[in-house]
Amino acid sequence: MSFEPPRRLVTALGETAQDGDDWLAKLPEAVEQAVALRELTIERVHVPGGRSGLVVMVRQADGTPAVLKLVPPRSRPESERAALAHWGGLGAARLLDPECSDGALLLERLHRDVSVRSLPEAKALLEAAGTLRRLWVEPPAGHRFETVAERTGRQAEAMRASSGTEVAPLVDAALAARQELLAAEPEPRLLHGTFRQSKVLAGDRVPWLAVGPDPVVGDAAFDLARLVRDRVEDLIASPSGASITRRRVKKLAESLEVDQERLRGWTLFRAVESGVRALRVGRPQDAELLLEFAGWL
Repeated sequence: MSFEPPRRLVTALGETAQDGDDWLAKLPEAVEQAVALRELTIERVHVPGGRSGLVVMVRQADGTPAVLKLVPPRSRPESERAALAHWGGLGAARLLDPECSDGALLLERLHRDVSVRSLPEAKALLEAAGTLRRLWVEPPAGHRFETVAERTGRQAEAMRASSGTEVAPLVDAALAARQELLAAEPEPRLLHGTFRQSKVLAGDRVPWLAVGPDPVVGDAAFDLARLVRDRVEDLIASPSGASITRRRVKKLAESLEVDQERLRGWTLFRAVESGVRALRVGRPQDAELLLEFAGWL
């Protein structure tokens, strides 16, 4: 298959590129092998696609539409596979090739151009939260998923190493919140890990299903925290953005039975971490939005 990976994907992977990383160069060959293994027919590459992997619209041997997804090894495709298999189609896209282990994923096809983000804000938050609740299940016995403590530990080290004097107070507050939150964790759950409105797509089997997890095990408030800042650009543009944010924290915590202070703390940590990372990779406008948002918390 001869094709150019979507520009959005190339740009995003370039921000986190590592020495010797030749995944993009080998991508056409990987697609051909995955298609042959599963006896698929390619329809088209999804454009603009996501920032973490390639999505190809395909048909199975019996003509059923599906999606073939390929992501770099550093994006932990086998962890995504394990989570999708454990959810079994409840709240998330169904895994169609549970026996394969080549790093690619064959998934049920959803309506990729229709996410809950297309709904009015209040309705979008309601539908997204309902989808997220279904994903919070007990992790499988003997699982190898990363924990919230492990993931945020790596992030905390990167924050300390790259934070300048201007953002140091926010970084200190975020790190203190993390330490306090990890000192007394609630019962761990399997979490989506990167949940937001754009990760909930319209389906035929059920109205809305989550896609693109980077699964992690731990406090449900960590998962919900990313949803709090959805449409952050609209929040920043609103004269009452700070009060809207605080009401959103309260409403989401109550609706999903999550401790409000834990949700506020993880929202602060995740917003500061994303803001510092945006500064590090040269996205100052994104960083400004995220850090201003974090300041409201």
